[in-house]
Amino acid sequence: MFLKKILIVGLVACSFAMYGQDYFPSNDGVKSKNENYTVFTNATIHTSPTETIKNGTLIVKDGKIVRVGKSIPVPSNAITIDVSGKHIYPSFIDMYTGFGIEKPKRSGGGGRGSQYDNTRDGYYWNDHIRPETQGIDAFKYDAKSAKAFIEAGFGVVATHQHDGIARGTGALIALNTNGNTANRVLDNNLGQYFSFDKSNTSSQSYPTSKMGATSLLRQVHYDLDWYEKGNVTTKDLSLEALTRNKNLTQFFEAEDVYDAMRIDKIGDQFGINYMIIGAGDEYKRIGEIKNLNRTFVLPLDFPDAYDVENPYAANYIDLGDMRHWNQAPTNPKQFESNGIPFALTTFKLKSPKEFKGQLMKAIKHGLSKEKALAALTTVPAQLLGKSNEIGSLKDGAWANFMITSGELFEDKTMLYEHWIQGQKTVVKDMNTVDIDGTYGMRIGGTSYTLNIKNSTEGKTDFTLMEGENDVKSDGNYADAWVNLTFPKGDNTFVRLVGQVLDDRFVGKAVLPNGDEQAITTERTKATEGTKDAKGKDKRKDDDKAPVIMPMTYPNIAFGFEQPPSQQDILIKNATVWTSEAEGVLENTDVLIKDGKISKIGKNLSAGRAKVIDGTGKHVTAGIIDEHSHIAAFDINEAGHNSTAEVRMSDVINPDDSDIYRNLAGGVTAIQLLHGSANPIGGQSAVMKLKWGSAIDEMLLEDKKFIKFALGENVKQANWQSYSRFPQTRMGVEQVFVDYFTRAKEYEALKNSGKPYRIDEEMEIVVDILNEERYISCHSYVQSEINMLMKVAERFNFRINTFTHILEGYKVADKMAAHGVGGSTFSDWWAYKYEVNDAIPYNAAIMHNAGVVVAINSDDGEMSRRLNQEAAKIVKYGGVSEEEALKMITLNPAKLLHLDDRSGSIKVGKDGDVVVWSDHPLSIKAKAEQTIIEGTIYFDINRDLELREAVKAEKSKLIAMMLAEKKKGLKTQPAKKKEKQRLHCDTTETIH
Repeated sequence: MFLKKILIVGLVACSFAMYGQDYFPSNDGVKSKNENYTVFTNATIHTSPTETIKNGTLIVKDGKIVRVGKSIPVPSNAITIDVSGKHIYPSFIDMYTGFGIEKPKRSGGGGRGSQYDNTRDGYYWNDHIRPETQGIDAFKYDAKSAKAFIEAGFGVVATHQHDGIARGTGALIALNTNGNTANRVLDNNLGQYFSFDKSNTSSQSYPTSKMGATSLLRQVHYDLDWYEKGNVTTKDLSLEALTRNKNLTQFFEAEDVYDAMRIDKIGDQFGINYMIIGAGDEYKRIGEIKNLNRTFVLPLDFPDAYDVENPYAANYIDLGDMRHWNQAPTNPKQFESNGIPFALTTFKLKSPKEFKGQLMKAIKHGLSKEKALAALTTVPAQLLGKSNEIGSLKDGAWANFMITSGELFEDKTMLYEHWIQGQKTVVKDMNTVDIDGTYGMRIGGTSYTLNIKNSTEGKTDFTLMEGENDVKSDGNYADAWVNLTFPKGDNTFVRLVGQVLDDRFVGKAVLPNGDEQAITTERTKATEGTKDAKGKDKRKDDDKAPVIMPMTYPNIAFGFEQPPSQQDILIKNATVWTSEAEGVLENTDVLIKDGKISKIGKNLSAGRAKVIDGTGKHVTAGIIDEHSHIAAFDINEAGHNSTAEVRMSDVINPDDSDIYRNLAGGVTAIQLLHGSANPIGGQSAVMKLKWGSAIDEMLLEDKKFIKFALGENVKQANWQSYSRFPQTRMGVEQVFVDYFTRAKEYEALKNSGKPYRIDEEMEIVVDILNEERYISCHSYVQSEINMLMKVAERFNFRINTFTHILEGYKVADKMAAHGVGGSTFSDWWAYKYEVNDAIPYNAAIMHNAGVVVAINSDDGEMSRRLNQEAAKIVKYGGVSEEEALKMITLNPAKLLHLDDRSGSIKVGKDGDVVVWSDHPLSIKAKAEQTIIEGTIYFDINRDLELREAVKAEKSKLIAMMLAEKKKGLKTQPAKKKEKQRLHCDTTETIH
């Protein structure tokens, strides 16, 4: 038995010793071990992006590099390959692929039902959290895909299952075409992967939005902490996997630049150093990206030029999309210039075959060749913790390298051979001669121009020209010989044969009569991609640096060349609507100093302040929209009947052109509300419309609100879904009672000193009960309005605002007694069944009953005409002009608890004012300047200048795109992109 054990151990040891060796079939079919060294001599060896050895030697054995250097003795049993004049580079590494792992197809389902619970026992409560997934389990080597990677220069790729929010681990794969899965796998437990996208394997509804996915990830980390402290008796395989994988590299995929900021906040909150897979538009906010202090993996999926030959189609494309085509190739250069660490990936490209072209475009747009090589070799190797194995050519590392005809990042450089783990893949015969060029020759008394490009055995492109005319010819390039046949007269042909030697075409032409004519002609110009069908140079400007349009803040039409700065401003001799006890003041000055209203009076001195002549003009406080859905990527998280945990601040879109349009309508602040998909919706974002600023600079973080909703939407009467509670208005009431009861129990446990699981949803509902977060409730029907006030009183708090509130006139006295405000439309009614009883006198009746009334928009178009909406209240109900104006200034400020700093013109308040050309409630009135905290964010004269500037810039970009098309480069169709207006019932995510 003992001898048997020794024998078994010996066999196992032997098998491990042979693991990864090179074996070749001998003549008798028996595999024999290769004991030889393979030595490459006389090469220019680029051992790393910063180190090069001239006339160097590289010695390989058993798939590893034995020695690399200069004047190294060659072992006696070596196969020596002289690669004089060639270059050797380390193979590229792609850190983010799905190589060999098929993404699951989306599961079925649909109809009127929705799945709200998870489907897997023993795993996390949400199916889209799948950290237990191991990519290696689904891995299958894909030879076709591997070939594309190898020919693009990649020797090693990291791969994982691209499915779910938490996606599990990946694997690191060597693309050795002669190996097997066992020796190709360099790491079978590489990294942990995340995204904001749901899994295709589950139909579980939550989350339906990016803000829901963000909240889910926060809750996962709270639950993980609770689980790791031993507070859960039932084993959770998902949380077990998160714990197991937490020390691996954490990859997180972003879909746009603002995803990167969301990812960073999650990482900061839970102490996780996420590596962010970029989206390619980070250049738009590169300063903010730099401040994240994160490492990025950047795709190179630069957009094609638009086909703008049709002027009507060209009008469909907005300036932002045109600029992205022009500026996106500068993204890697911006990272390099700002010192942000990054690697490069083929991710998002249709095929790795596109990679070199896109990389060369990035280099042409400013990315240095040294940094490009580092981002493909040493940087990913270091980030993966594999610097001793891959990414550079050093003793003991895997023999992963490319042999090229010249310096790697030159257009004409050819990749001859790619060695991975010491195994050779021939991409192009090293004896191939580059014959691309233009050859002028005279045959049979006629002058011809022969253009040759893309010279590859059997695939070469030939163009023969007689003067300006294309001569139909049939040619091929094989065994280093060119053969070309073309017509000469009717049914007669000339046959041309020859070789390119030392930049000369040497051969003969056989004429139709059989005579032979010797041909010797110089190659005059390499023409790869530079000649059109007539032999004319299509790319004469290729050597010029590309023209890049200047960035603006935000980087779309009407952005600022430089972020606007705060300044002292004196508005002279205007009619000032104070919205305070002083009323309307004629011929009055307003001084804004250090962002605050400093003085109000006559004949104020300017000092160094900017002076605005207000003669004949009117000045009001900035308009505040209590109910807005502009500047967001998401509006609803519809996955549950309560989503108190989600935050509108997670999905702010600071580049929304509606911000600028609202400023043009005198709007300075908004409450960005969650939609009405559920009784308890998400947390609001109260923000000032600081066009071009960072999101954090817009947000008023101290203002805490949440959206509730009543009526048709929350019981899903309009969505034909009958699977989620509540289905009736009675059920809506029960939802509130149940959640408030749960919150009281949660708070009691929290205050008891006992351990408790942090529940983000319950934390917010507790804030509501304690009146530390205020409810703005979507409402229509009087019975439900009355119901919610009673529920609130039962739990000893009050509702802050009923928004819409179109039957508020029926319960105005009860609203006043409860202390709730009303934020309503001026004259929208009868647009759905539960609005049938709405009347235009609603606002006036509530106002007369003592309710604080605001006029809101709930619409991106109406919001920029709220002054006109307020004017309607003067007509419908006889409310005074001053009180009507307060309904869009001071009253919404009161409802948002901003009246201590905004909503009226009063010394000490923020300098949020609007200079109007006419009476502010007139349809003739235009906002000439809209000022927020002493910064002019809209100026009507600047606007007129920018309209011409936008037109001129689009014309320049159109000309560039037309030039691209004329060069024969790929274009994409110009498609009309309708701006989607977001409303309470919008459930899509905007990209």
